[in-house]
Amino acid sequence: MAATKIDSGIDIDALRQWIGRRESRGDTITAAPVAALAATLDRDGMPPSLPPLYHWLYFLPVSPTASVGADGHPARGGFLPPVPLPRRMWAASRIGFHQPLHIGDSVTRISEISDVQWKQGRGGALVFVKLKHALMLRTGIAAITEEQDIVYRAAPRPGEAPPAPQAAPADALWRRSVLPDPVLLFRYSALTFNGHRIHYDRPYATGVEGYPGLVVHGPLIATLLVDHLLRCRPDAAIVRFEFRAVRPLFDGTPFELNACPSDDGRSMRLWASDAGGALCMDATATLA
Repeated sequence: MAATKIDSGIDIDALRQWIGRRESRGDTITAAPVAALAATLDRDGMPPSLPPLYHWLYFLPVSPTASVGADGHPARGGFLPPVPLPRRMWAASRIGFHQPLHIGDSVTRISEISDVQWKQGRGGALVFVKLKHALMLRTGIAAITEEQDIVYRAAPRPGEAPPAPQAAPADALWRRSVLPDPVLLFRYSALTFNGHRIHYDRPYATGVEGYPGLVVHGPLIATLLVDHLLRCRPDAAIVRFEFRAVRPLFDGTPFELNACPSDDGRSMRLWASDAGGALCMDATATLA
């Protein structure tokens, strides 16, 4: 049977051979990354258990320097399929928090590629890779489960207009302004061992990839939204969190963190909006 090749010479049948691949990594929940991220977020003291989304500080991809590409990302292939498109974005996650994690816990993350799909976007081919993660305690109990949507796409064509912005909701109960600067972005890159140059190398981000500034990490925006919720509701216990990246944010321009509880108080809608009022990330936290 002939391979299915589409825009940009992508062999989607070959990429779908990665479906079902699994990877297992062990790590220990150590104190230093927790303290460093808490300090980055201007939080005092050590939390009694791992705050929501701090699990992204562990199980890091420690690729050798020799295998890193020109954009700072590890070379394609290995566990993730070798999608031949230059831009990769962590587009969305759906996370369940089932058991608390504490400093000293030994945890195994079991990861699986559950789907690979191709779609035709307005700017060309898009490849969606869906990952499933389960963070397992030694007792065999899953402390955290997560589905991640990773999107690969081509670089914008010269002169191509960006998508029209979507207006953010206007009914926030709590708002907080954040001014992202290079130090914040560098610290988060260092904490997550993220070498992607769009987050810290301004000449590369603007001159090579064509962005107007340094790009704020999607996971950092999600972490700031959860932190905003917990500042507004310190007693809140999050059992599920979902986010969807809509539009990029850049350093040097303030953006808003917004929160609005549901009528029954069992969930919280969270969103990030830019200085022009455009929706940049949409999220929901389900509360115990």
